[in-house]
Amino acid sequence: MSLQIYNTLSRKLQPFEPLEPGHVRMYVCGMTIYDLCHVGHARMMMAFDVVYRWLRASGFRVTYVRNITDIDDKIIRRALERGIGVRELTDEMIAATDLEAAYQKRDAGVLGYILSADEGKRRTFATALEAYNKARATLENLVTDAGQLERL
Repeated sequence: MSLQIYNTLSRKLQPFEPLEPGHVRMYVCGMTIYDLCHVGHARMMMAFDVVYRWLRASGFRVTYVRNITDIDDKIIRRALERGIGVRELTDEMIAATDLEAAYQKRDAGVLGYILSADEGKRRTFATALEAYNKARATLENLVTDAGQLERL
C-alpha cells in the first residue's frame, strides 16, 4: 500500500515521494510550553509516532525533529500572569519537559512509544531573539553612521 498525501495547493491526493529517495525528514511542531504537559501533547506525540513507525516499517530512513515553541501569545500571557519573564517561564517549562521526557523513556516500554534518537528540540524564542538583536544592532549602526555622515 502506498502512502497518499493531500496536496493543499493542488487540492488533490498524490503519491508520497520524499525529496531524497528512501529518506523522509519529519519536522513536527511540538509543544507550546506555557504550562506542564497535558493530554493534547500526548495526542500529538502518539499521532506522529504512528506516522514515524509506518514510514520506518515501509523501509524509509526517517529523520524526526520536533520543536519546542517557546514564544507565543499563551506563553507571554502566562508569564505576565505569574509576574515573571518569558525566558524564565520557558526555561522552567523546558526543565519540566526534560524531566517528563525522562519519565517517558522509563515508561516507553509500557506505552510502546518509540522515542526516536533523531528527535530534537529547537528553541524558537532563542532563534528569534538572536535575529532581533542582530537586526537591532545593524539598525543602530546605520543610525549612528548616518548621524556621523551628517556631521561631516
